[in-house]
This record gives sequence, structure tokens and C-alpha cells, in this order.
Amino acid sequence: MFICVFLASSQRIDPKYLRLAEEVGAELARRGHTLVSGGARVSCMGAVARAVRAGGGRTVGVIPQALVDVEVADTDSDELIVTADMRERKGAMDARSDAFLVLPGGIGTLEELFEIWTARTLGLHDKPLVLLDPWGLYAPLKELVQGMHEAGFTRAGVFDAISWTTTVEEAFEHLEKPAGRLAPSLDELGEATAG
Repeated sequence: MFICVFLASSQRIDPKYLRLAEEVGAELARRGHTLVSGGARVSCMGAVARAVRAGGGRTVGVIPQALVDVEVADTDSDELIVTADMRERKGAMDARSDAFLVLPGGIGTLEELFEIWTARTLGLHDKPLVLLDPWGLYAPLKELVQGMHEAGFTRAGVFDAISWTTTVEEAFEHLEKPAGRLAPSLDELGEATAG
């Protein structure tokens, strides 16, 4: 299975996040999966890739040319795909992946999360989407989306489209089971196309 991991590239974070990325990478390799990631060698992105390779697993990095130009590319990737821009990068990562795992990260990670989550909620793909949050960084986000749902801004299946987990083992259990396609109602589809 090709598992896409969205996670931090910031170098100003607590080392516990790097250790989590390493643990995820080691487990991903142990289970025989291939990593798809953002293709950078820095911070958590680099840590997860190095851990996968150290465990004998394969890595696919997808990185825009602009980041290659500032020399942050993970040139040790088994396959390094260089894209023209960030939009092409996300499309390539999506196309190469069978499942998505989101670790703590910043606004780039949130953007990736929301794009995959939205598509899953709309029934545009049936790939598992799992959020791994051992320390509650995303708890306010969950509360925000719950409030949006209660106010009628999200469709009924918004939380059926994602699994919220707190341990690496639990995350992989959700990644490895078929997610099933969500089927939005005709009313919801009308709302989605209306704006």
C-alpha cells in the first residue's frame, strides 16, 4: 500500500514531533508499505522518510521545483518527483496514494488535510483518511468543525470521512481497513454545487 503522510517541515518544533514521525516511518516500513511524502529532507518530513528507509521500506517524494532550488529536496528518496508547483505536487501525491495519514503540522498540513477530507466527504474518493494526534494539537480544529456541522455548514458524513487517532498502532489499523465510499445525498450535492 502507498501511504501518503502529511506532516511538518518546520524546524522550530518540539523534538517529540520528530520522534513521532520516526515511529510512523518505522511502523510503515515494518508493515511493508511505501511512503509518499512531500519530498523534503527537513524536520518531520525528512525524519519519516529516513525511518522508512532505515526499516527497509521505499519512499516516494513529491516536491515542487521551487523547493528543490533552495536545496531541501530528499535526494535519497527511492523516487523523487519534481513538480512545477504546489498544486501539481498535491495532485501527484493524491494519485500515487492508497491512503492518507495526517500528523501534527502547520498551515500547509492543514491545507492538505482539508483538500483530501473535502474530496472524501463529497464521495470523490474512498481512500482512508486518518489523523494521528497524540497530544491534542488538532482538538480545537475538531471542535471548530463540530460547531460548523451543528450550524449546518457541513454535510452529515463529515466525521465519517476521517478517523481521529492518538496512537501509531490505532492509526495503522484504520489505514489498513477499507474505508468505503461515502455517498452524499442529492440535497447535499445540490448544496455543494450551489456554493
